[in-house]
Amino acid sequence: MEFTGGSYNGTYKYGRMDGTGEYTFSTGTRYVGELKDGSFHGKGVLYFPNGGKYEGTWEKGISKQGKYTFSDGLEYQEEDWDFCDGFDRRFYTERCNGLKPAGESQLTDLFPPRVTPEGCYDCGDGFYDPKTRIIKDYEGRFLRNADAQEHDRIVRTCQKG
Repeated sequence: MEFTGGSYNGTYKYGRMDGTGEYTFSTGTRYVGELKDGSFHGKGVLYFPNGGKYEGTWEKGISKQGKYTFSDGLEYQEEDWDFCDGFDRRFYTERCNGLKPAGESQLTDLFPPRVTPEGCYDCGDGFYDPKTRIIKDYEGRFLRNADAQEHDRIVRTCQKG
């Protein structure tokens, strides 16, 4: 581990990681789970610095089954993956109508996208104004006040106008 910059806290067998433990990579990614003979083996979770996580079942260091959860809560089961292209996060309209050419990529499922007022965020069911902490629907009617947790999520993950 002194060569890779990682660290390990857990059980050992014959001087190798074995049993249960937590391995932290130099990138900040953490694996928490079962290990055998120095490899991920059994049930475990990879936690990524971007807030995503991969929960899986491992065999001799190879993932055999799992689920990835993005930081926004969207989940992808392994059967949803396209192993040629990685995670397929296209919008429904892109699946139906194809991808737009370079420079015209979609940022939302609507094409053309709705115009977000300057300084506000499109939070999925309306526009959020971080100054007033109010969410209004797309017609301008009051929906709700955002609490601190919703404010943080919107500012961190939603498109800003």
